[in-house]
Amino acid sequence: MPEEPTVAALSEEEKAARLSSLTELVEMVRPIIQQDGGDLVLLGADVETGVVELQLQGACSSCAISSTTLQAGVERILKDRLEWVSEVVGGVEEDVDWEESAAMGRGGYVPRW
Repeated sequence: MPEEPTVAALSEEEKAARLSSLTELVEMVRPIIQQDGGDLVLLGADVETGVVELQLQGACSSCAISSTTLQAGVERILKDRLEWVSEVVGGVEEDVDWEESAAMGRGGYVPRW
């Protein structure tokens, strides 16, 4: 059985720098989501494996395209700007009433015909 390559452990300074960069980037993205009555919360991050856990809240809870926002939007931005990010997991705040959530903002694409 071939040996797996060893990965050098990150120093505390490197871990702190990664977390700081991630937090700054999430804070930069949040206003875009807040425009539609939603929000983006960083729940956790394993800066060594690159797994980031996020949650969409507010109007995003009832939005039909919230998973697209998270995966195609937020995940793409994080991976493009932070080479160590390997995966973004998470979802929407599920304990919010859908009518209350929808009343917070547009909550997604609304056809205009």
